[in-house]
Amino acid sequence: MSPNLPPLCHELAYFADSSLYFEALADLAWPVFLDSTQKSSHDNRYDIIAANPFSTIVTKQGITSIHNSSAQSSMSKGDPFTILRQQLNEFEKQSPTNLPFCGGAIGLFSYNLGRYIEELPSIANDREDIPDMLVGLYDWAIINDHVEQRCWLASFGLDNKTKQQWPQLIERFTKLQQPEKQTFTVLGSIKSNLPRDQYQIAFDKIQHYILEGDCYQVNLAKRFEIKSLGRPWSAYKLLRQQNPAPFSVYFATPHVNILSSSPERLLHLKDNQVETKPIKGTRSRDLNDPDRDQKLADELQNSIKDRAENLMIVDLLRNDIGKVCEPGSITVPKPFALESFATVHHLVSTITGQLSKNHDAVSLLKACFPGGSITGAPKLRAMEIIEELEPDRRGAYCGSIAYIGFDGSMDSNILIRTLIHSDDTLRFWAGGGIVADSDVDDEYQEIHDKAAALINLIESLH
Repeated sequence: MSPNLPPLCHELAYFADSSLYFEALADLAWPVFLDSTQKSSHDNRYDIIAANPFSTIVTKQGITSIHNSSAQSSMSKGDPFTILRQQLNEFEKQSPTNLPFCGGAIGLFSYNLGRYIEELPSIANDREDIPDMLVGLYDWAIINDHVEQRCWLASFGLDNKTKQQWPQLIERFTKLQQPEKQTFTVLGSIKSNLPRDQYQIAFDKIQHYILEGDCYQVNLAKRFEIKSLGRPWSAYKLLRQQNPAPFSVYFATPHVNILSSSPERLLHLKDNQVETKPIKGTRSRDLNDPDRDQKLADELQNSIKDRAENLMIVDLLRNDIGKVCEPGSITVPKPFALESFATVHHLVSTITGQLSKNHDAVSLLKACFPGGSITGAPKLRAMEIIEELEPDRRGAYCGSIAYIGFDGSMDSNILIRTLIHSDDTLRFWAGGGIVADSDVDDEYQEIHDKAAALINLIESLH
């Protein structure tokens, strides 16, 4: 049976490795690769590749700048989410297709964007100095389907330039050129902002806040950085091999490059059905000893502490999506499921709901932003404590890369296991949720277990 396809659609050759197509457009503006890392499960079915947005939306320091391909620009101090909705609403909503994305918004929603939703103190250093929101409106995309093993160049054809350039786009992706070999290296050693003694102080303060009833859980993260030289795409190609994950991303902009091997979905929306999959609960893996590796997985699944932490975040997210979902529609069909990745096992719960008719993808994203699994509970108080105790603002870390289609669909990750590249520097973070019965040594070790994949990558780049 033929799939339901958009008005402009051309079938391309299927490749198990979609990076071949990304390299064919990497020279274009704002290229983005939503990368499922060559798997074929439910969460890993599609790769989405796009470039040359016909409009860009950039928010920094309270000002949102909008630039479009006709060289027109405007600026606003309004709510970034409202501005994004207004830009999307300039186009008629398109009928859904069988493809996940045929055009719409793709971009970065940084953790700092939470400051436009909640009033937070200003204590931590903002060393990142990157935009809070970086979104492009894209009119075409390559969709690589690993289940059907078919690939499409697809577009709703909302930008006249797409129709004019369609034959050239087809030719670009039909006659693939061998990419030039490029290198990326790191210089010196990794530095971090939260050594063991300072982590102990922050841990003790969180324990005090929990004892006083301020909060139940706070996610405390540590920042790492190292100088670098070269094109970060080369580093991402290694990352996707060493630490494949279903919500991986490579996103290159003039402001910052995002290299993510995220295992975590923030929100998925299709046909008004909402899904979120928070991760809470981690054990390191031992791939050299299958018996011990299985024992670690069983230990995680049977841990009362980890299941309790996970349940706290499930309740938080049920409340968040409940703001925009139909009453009584929220369920938890898969609590405490084990998912295993290259270096860690995780506990992942699945929460679903039906979006209310008077809400859309943008209001859903805003209602749940930033994700509760990377803040703590209650969310606002946890974010205040994070601002107090983490020396540096998170920037893109723990934000999201998301797409919102012209058909109203959405998918998004949480930017964990993520490298941020700008000013010839690579930065990454790792953190964990602290609760009343947490052990400081175990929590500090968990940070380094989570950071292992990125540290291993950096070691291979020397």
